[in-house]
Amino acid sequence: MADKTIPYKIYLSEEDMPKAWYNLRADMKNKPAPLLNPGTGKPLTAEELSPIFCEELVAQELDDTTPFIEIPEEIRSFYKMFRPSPLVRAYCLEEKLGTPAKIYYKFEGNNTSGSHKLNSAIAQAYYAKKQGLKGVTTETGAGQWGTALSMACSYFGLDCKVYMVKVSYEQKPFRREVMRTYGASVVPSPSETTEIGRKILAEFPGTTGSLGCAISEAVEVATKNPGYRYVLGSVLNQVLLHQSVIGLETKTALDKYGIKPDIIIGCAGGGSNLGGLIAPFMGEKLRGEADYRIIAVEPASCPSFTRGTFAYDFCDTGMICPLAKMYTLGSSFIPSANHAGGLRFHGMSSTLSQLYHDGYMEATSVEQTSVFEAAEMFARVEGILPAPESSHAIRAAIDEALKCKESGEEKTIVFGLTGTGYFDLVAYQKFNDGEMSDYIPTDEEIAASVAKLPKVPEN
Repeated sequence: MADKTIPYKIYLSEEDMPKAWYNLRADMKNKPAPLLNPGTGKPLTAEELSPIFCEELVAQELDDTTPFIEIPEEIRSFYKMFRPSPLVRAYCLEEKLGTPAKIYYKFEGNNTSGSHKLNSAIAQAYYAKKQGLKGVTTETGAGQWGTALSMACSYFGLDCKVYMVKVSYEQKPFRREVMRTYGASVVPSPSETTEIGRKILAEFPGTTGSLGCAISEAVEVATKNPGYRYVLGSVLNQVLLHQSVIGLETKTALDKYGIKPDIIIGCAGGGSNLGGLIAPFMGEKLRGEADYRIIAVEPASCPSFTRGTFAYDFCDTGMICPLAKMYTLGSSFIPSANHAGGLRFHGMSSTLSQLYHDGYMEATSVEQTSVFEAAEMFARVEGILPAPESSHAIRAAIDEALKCKESGEEKTIVFGLTGTGYFDLVAYQKFNDGEMSDYIPTDEEIAASVAKLPKVPEN
């Protein structure tokens, strides 16, 4: 039996909540490459970004020097409904594995939207309302972001238009209905409602869609409708900034008991959860104050870190968005329809891509059947049905704990549990029925997509 001198759940008080977001880029010696105008190839200015994003979000997107940005009181008041979130010691999982490792997870699923996405959704909706906008448009893959944004828009009285990846729209009807309950309109993407959607459908008849397709449609609608702006749930610098509350709280909870993690693990699709979780720890690493092993875990069916190319690429399939330098599989890459675990964006956050490129973190990819095996074990011993996205981190945490069992090392592992999986039961059903399979894209498939990367002159 493990020594339970540390509580199962480490709770913080409202006074412990962060009063400012931490801007990781301020401590990076090699800053993320700037977003480029696809027409001119030049770095985008605030004036060029303002027709797409809210003005204050543009300022946050471009700011790579200010270490801390104050969280407005209205946002902090909303956060208090579900923050601080608990840091949990996974005693039961440790005992199940028979490992000397100490495992902790930061649980972000204790809100109605079911995930960490609400941390940024409420911030982006707040800035849209402050600017006097009518509403916002967005895309969503597994549906967590769309759910969070619909809730945030309802709170501030904003219209919310969501373009949901078609395969998820069909597989996750209940997630869709939560969005509609909060007042959002939800359209399966690609659709016939936009020029970009019609073009994609003509080129790829019967496609199940991708985040890149949905982004194109959402941006088109935002830029063609006065009083609307586009908002994004991952990838962007502003989103990682908002999500830093995860890592800041995690560090405060660990410091409360004098705990220093050896390994920090996060699932990685576009980078919102991973970037938020690791932010203050990576900051210490960048400043030379401490060292941590940081692991990004991505699906083998959409392996942008582990098999992608570090290059400028479009953030969307329709090629109307800015160019971002990131690890990418190519904007035309569409994950297999049998991939059920979210994390399906073709590229990775520019901030995280630069950190990975510079060797500050590592990455691994895992197949979805092994991900759901880990999810099942976790649910049975820890009592939470995890989101498939989170379960990628659980898989890696279990693997690292088993390595400790073999070596006898008592390492401390922290991972992010981004949310719950109660709207992902079609995927769980396929796993339980033995119908889930793994698909790993071939080198030829990835090469064909990467071959379409835009030609960007070297500065």
